[in-house]
Amino acid sequence: MMVTKMLLSVNNLTKSFGDTPVLKEVSLTLARGEKAAIIGRNGAGKTTLFRILTGEMAADGGDVAFPREHKLGYMSQASALTEGNTIHAEMLSVFAPIIELEERLRRTEAEMARSQGDELTALMSKYSKLSQQFEAARGFEYKSRVRGVMRGLALGDETSVQPISTYSGGEKTRISLAKLLLTEPDLLLLDEPTNHLDISATQWLEDFLRAYPHAVMLISHDRYFIDRVCTKVIDIEHGAAKTYNGNYSFAAAKKAKDREIETHHYESQQREIKRQEEVIRKLKSFNREKSVKRAESREKLLAKVERLEKPANLPDSMRMRLNPRRASGIDVLFVRDLRKSFGGDPLFTGISFDIRRGEKVALIGANGIGKTTLARIVHGDIPRDGGSIMLGHGVTVGWYDQEHRNLDPAKTLYDEIYDSFPYLTVTQVRSALGAFMFRGDEVFKRVGELSGGEKGRVSLAKLMLGEANFIIMDEPTNHLDIYSKEVLEQTLRDYTGTVLYISHDRYFINNTADKIVALSPVSAAAYLGNYDYYLSKLAESAPEVESAATQDARGHISSLPAPSSAKTAESPDAKARNRSSDKRVRQLKAELSRVEREIESAEAQIAQYDEALASEEVYTDHVKADEVFTSKSRAEEKLSELYAKWESLQEEAWANA
Repeated sequence: MMVTKMLLSVNNLTKSFGDTPVLKEVSLTLARGEKAAIIGRNGAGKTTLFRILTGEMAADGGDVAFPREHKLGYMSQASALTEGNTIHAEMLSVFAPIIELEERLRRTEAEMARSQGDELTALMSKYSKLSQQFEAARGFEYKSRVRGVMRGLALGDETSVQPISTYSGGEKTRISLAKLLLTEPDLLLLDEPTNHLDISATQWLEDFLRAYPHAVMLISHDRYFIDRVCTKVIDIEHGAAKTYNGNYSFAAAKKAKDREIETHHYESQQREIKRQEEVIRKLKSFNREKSVKRAESREKLLAKVERLEKPANLPDSMRMRLNPRRASGIDVLFVRDLRKSFGGDPLFTGISFDIRRGEKVALIGANGIGKTTLARIVHGDIPRDGGSIMLGHGVTVGWYDQEHRNLDPAKTLYDEIYDSFPYLTVTQVRSALGAFMFRGDEVFKRVGELSGGEKGRVSLAKLMLGEANFIIMDEPTNHLDIYSKEVLEQTLRDYTGTVLYISHDRYFINNTADKIVALSPVSAAAYLGNYDYYLSKLAESAPEVESAATQDARGHISSLPAPSSAKTAESPDAKARNRSSDKRVRQLKAELSRVEREIESAEAQIAQYDEALASEEVYTDHVKADEVFTSKSRAEEKLSELYAKWESLQEEAWANA
């Protein structure tokens, strides 16, 4: 029997809530082993789509098809756990049938030790069958898989006796994720899986999913994560879904180019239609039989033109511009030998770094290392235990708190802005809130009724109005969708002041930071560059080892070697393989560049054919129109082949990376 490669097929899916359509004839496919990301603005319908796929919600129309035999795993933001279990016990519950089989093996071994003769022969036969079942179920791997996932997601080890009920919501989300990964379904559905993960745990999850042998579909605003994991992006916008065969960076560039071309074609056609209508009006105004007939002839030709639909407007985005009231001195911040403890336990000691005017500095480090505490000390919210902090001449500080403690939940949005900036007029307050997508009566909503993302937008509005020249931001991209993040990125790049921010969003850091300060309990190491530069400097000083996550996903025992000050000596064969691999990577990059240029050329050629088909010279001559249409069809076939080639090269490049 032939096994189909298709795992999921969605055709013309529709869903409305009341009179509001959320999904409009959404269609998509997913092959076995494929990794796809669902992207779109908050409220676009991404989670609704997931709930329909899992059967939690019924669609209004359309079809969802899976193979008859499939196993689906879904991680929402609130998956069920047994609260009385320890984390280790909860992980082991996934393997209950294997553990029961293992116990039967142990009991059979004990019986064999007490038996002889025919009874022993029968027990040996039974033991052989049980062993085969145990091996087929990968029973020898489950303990190491549990250890690897718990370590990768920073969930401690099997010695912890703390019940799950005592953990925070974010920790429970990580526990749910770990448990789901161990079940190994045919399709993993992950809703914002990197929420509550620090950079280290996120990198582990990336490696795990890249090596995961089955299909993955995830909802995420983490563009760096999508780039590393996914080979397909499904963008939901205005209720419709468009698929891009590539990672996020490819999809974003392709989407921008497609929209530019569609807009150009539409505007060109509209100009031509208006020109023709004006000619028709003029001919009719002559009021002569000959001119009227010519006008009617043109009208008939114009009526046959297939009108292009106007490209849908981009969904509303916040509009943000930061303008310092005045420039600070060159030296903005000096931190020397900073120390902080809680309850006698040191959080960090010996922290020293400087920031100069205009620098955009990302403060990174593991969860719990003290990043937010350090930022709040610099801002003056909490005292330090030792060391010194000095602001430079003319420095005025703006503060963005991820907990939004600077917002009064009892106030309306209007009052929150006006009370902080009483010199603003009613129109100015409304304009400021409108720039962050609060319009009409929304400005009279109470802050306490807002979502986390909405509170973030209010805090950004206050930051924009404050006109500080040194901004400190704690996780500014939390709860922002991809498009709002891009607005914030551009704003920070344009900002002439100085920024110190904490973020786990590596794509955001790459696009905004020109300096990284990596925090540890005993130091703060500075790197003059963005996140990728920071990674490259780490790689120069760290031995190359296969990631633990990759081993875990393959079912191997995961154990990283102890840190070493020097790389292990390579055999001549290993060196030759490495040289060959490096050469292939260079070849792949060159081929990818060539194919991308050919794609651009083919798209430009198709655009020319489209323009020709919209011109009067062609659409009035069916012979020419057929020729152009045939040429366009050939160019589209070639473009499809180029996309397939690009995807194949991209997969090989990732496999060799």
